[in-house]
Amino acid sequence: MNRTYTASSRTQLLLMLTPYLLGAAVLVGLPALLSLLLAFLRYDGISAPVWVGGFNFQLVLANPVDLLFPISLYNTLYFVILAVPVRVLSALALALLLSRSGRGVGLYRAAVYLPTIIPDVAYALIWMWIFNPLYGPLNLILEGLGLPTPGWLADAQYAKVVFVVMAAFQIGEGFVVLLAGLQNIPPEYYAAAAVDGGNVWQQFRYITLPLLAPWLLLLTLRDIILSSQNIFTANFIMTNGDPYYSTLFLPLLIYEEAFDRMHFGPGSAMTVLLGLVTAALIGLILSIVGSWGETDAS
Repeated sequence: MNRTYTASSRTQLLLMLTPYLLGAAVLVGLPALLSLLLAFLRYDGISAPVWVGGFNFQLVLANPVDLLFPISLYNTLYFVILAVPVRVLSALALALLLSRSGRGVGLYRAAVYLPTIIPDVAYALIWMWIFNPLYGPLNLILEGLGLPTPGWLADAQYAKVVFVVMAAFQIGEGFVVLLAGLQNIPPEYYAAAAVDGGNVWQQFRYITLPLLAPWLLLLTLRDIILSSQNIFTANFIMTNGDPYYSTLFLPLLIYEEAFDRMHFGPGSAMTVLLGLVTAALIGLILSIVGSWGETDAS
């Protein structure tokens, strides 16, 4: 009977997942395969495609002056390495702060999630206004306090930091996931720790953090994948790679190479390289987590 119930549950689960899996295959898997194929072709959207083997990868890696690949790769890694920890830790801090029910907590939770549902174009325009060096509210406040007023998006020293700050406010999905994770922790664990004399920090260190570790790992890996791709809209609207290529991120360079210059081969090659770099970052994190687990187990 239990086997029948298990088989029936798996069949129902598979049926529910089928539309999502089909959509992922058509909208994600198929374009990914086509991009991989185009990476080995010379194709401009007009002429017939020609097989060139690894020439596009050689062009991207050996001709950095024209394609600006190393600059955009550095900018992308800079953004990912700074934005991902900030996003995950901010989501964790707010989830801990708003995990308990109370007056107005629902409103605060909605406020945390709100920036996530704002369309990317509108979100970028809001931050362009905030960081405007002439009439933006941020510089007006800094000027009123007697502090320096940087050029922000017009200054290569600060322009990349603006994108990190923007990303730090779009943590709604991670916040919801961690909030659900916190609510799944049995309260009896904390009650037992309190009886044994455990303070708030000890409860967090030995109960909350270990039980949330899989959730935090999942969010970190997810943010690495999304942060390396979803910066395109804001990058295109706010700076378009300026000043002096300091905000030229890889998704924007791929777009310009493929759709402005109609060089689909090099653009697809850069897409593949971006995927490989993202996979390398994920592998590095998994290896670090695995080494921690081996140390703890020993």
